[in-house]
Amino acid sequence: QAHLVESGGGSVQAGGSLRLSCAASAGTYSTYCMGWFRQTPGQEREAVAATYGTPGRTYYADSVKGRFTISQNSANYTLYLQMNSLKPEDTAMYYCTADCGEFCRADDCYPTSGNYWGQGTQVTVSS
Repeated sequence: QAHLVESGGGSVQAGGSLRLSCAASAGTYSTYCMGWFRQTPGQEREAVAATYGTPGRTYYADSVKGRFTISQNSANYTLYLQMNSLKPEDTAMYYCTADCGEFCRADDCYPTSGNYWGQGTQVTVSS
């Protein structure tokens, strides 16, 4: 049984928008942390955005602040990532994760890998 299923990826031109969706099972959705990571070939998976609690604190990578918005719909157990003003450097495979953790160093906190992952959805931004 798939716990997380992503959708919404695609190809867009720079400056365009996409909205990613992550459909979760009820149990997976109720975990404290859910988020989005992305990965490009040869690179480590990096955290893009996360939400802690429902509703709760949010995290955004510096590279996406002001352009991406993470949100949730508890009625249908879905996590979203609205991506605006897309740039070619946003091109990556995007993964939804649940039951993620948090690592803090001084005042900076970052989401860590969750126990559940989706299969990923590809986002390609052309210049």
